[in-house]
Amino acid sequence: MSSDLIIRGRNVVLRNSVERVSIHIANGVISSVGPFEQSIPGVEMIDVDDDSVVMPGLVDTHVHINSPGRTEWEGFESATLAAAAGGVTTLIDMPLNSIPATTSVAHFEKKLETAAGKCHVDLGFWGGVVPGNTSELAGMCEAGVVGFKCFLVPSGVDEFPHVTEADLREALPELSRLDSLLIVHAELPGPIDEHSGGGGDQKSYQTFLRSRPRAAEDEAVAMMIRLSREFDTRVHIVHLSSSDALPLIRKAQAAGVKITAETCPHYLHFAAESIGDGSTEFKCCPPIREGENREQLWRGLADGTIGTVVSDHSPCPASMKLPETGDFMHAWGGIASLQLRLPVVWTEAQGRGLSIPRISEWMCSGPAALVGLERSKGSIKVGADADLVIWSPAKRFEVKPEDLEHRHKISPYAGELLSGVVEKTFLRGRKIYDVATGHDEVSGQLIL
Repeated sequence: MSSDLIIRGRNVVLRNSVERVSIHIANGVISSVGPFEQSIPGVEMIDVDDDSVVMPGLVDTHVHINSPGRTEWEGFESATLAAAAGGVTTLIDMPLNSIPATTSVAHFEKKLETAAGKCHVDLGFWGGVVPGNTSELAGMCEAGVVGFKCFLVPSGVDEFPHVTEADLREALPELSRLDSLLIVHAELPGPIDEHSGGGGDQKSYQTFLRSRPRAAEDEAVAMMIRLSREFDTRVHIVHLSSSDALPLIRKAQAAGVKITAETCPHYLHFAAESIGDGSTEFKCCPPIREGENREQLWRGLADGTIGTVVSDHSPCPASMKLPETGDFMHAWGGIASLQLRLPVVWTEAQGRGLSIPRISEWMCSGPAALVGLERSKGSIKVGADADLVIWSPAKRFEVKPEDLEHRHKISPYAGELLSGVVEKTFLRGRKIYDVATGHDEVSGQLIL
């Protein structure tokens, strides 16, 4: 057995359990998972302390890096620095907010050129489905996108227009032929338009919450279930916020419809009742809903209806949050949480009696499988990339904006006390982050 490095721990997360094992790494790949006592003379050994957990590197399939074109919002280097500090070793970049948007092969090639040599973690890409680009989908698949995203409501940027059911009926047969995944921002304009003229204090979170009703999500989810069934196409609902949609998804899954769903840390941690007026750092679409809704989302995770928890990292310059006016209705919607996904979810999960292997399922193996990377990412097993995070579940810390690695530090998590400190992150057996010493040089690869 050849090894370059051995990492051994008493709390190593395997598929459904936490075990006392040694992980042998050769050429960046896990070559064996053996007894804890197993060692090889002359091979470097990292002995993880008893209070720390070794888990697969996190996979985040919902990240807005915004480059090229809006690099002042984020960028590949700052986003992947934040990822490494959060134990994330694989990101999938969204097709919008960059200029140009990733809606053609030529635009995808421009993004690849921009990303090359700038990433601290591995990086894959979503393509986009917009009106009239069906002829580009096969080419983008061949070029290496992991799947495609669409919006059912305006996206907030002109270069990524939303699609109608008629547009989807054009694109879905091609996606089915390609056996490609469509991920969907599932809100429909109708219910939103019905609530847009109600007036109210624009600094009030309740005014904003009423403007994005649950019905907008619920009706969109129902439409996507119907279309997924009709075209036999894989569909994934992103950033599910409305728990009212869970029975629809649960019933469709039981009937064999190819539909899955994710949710995000902010929907699992915050509650609308606690968001103060003018606190626009909490604005996102769909919105953070009531505490009881949050509990239903947790139940959906526990029973498997929701399969993954991803960040929906959507940063912007602080000025776009309109902190001076606190105007929820005109502030940019998006929360930057790439670095904090693990501690936020663990803080909430442990209080509900949910285990660390479930955390790994939602944030490592589940997202990897969603984008077809289950052979190399998201699990500690022979043949997988040696992407690992060592973290301390019991250690607590206060979120300080100056400690966040992403470009803009505005955050609804500022001042939150969380459990779970990321201590070290490894990418293909190479340490890329250490809480004591910081980051290593760029070593991420593009996933194509």
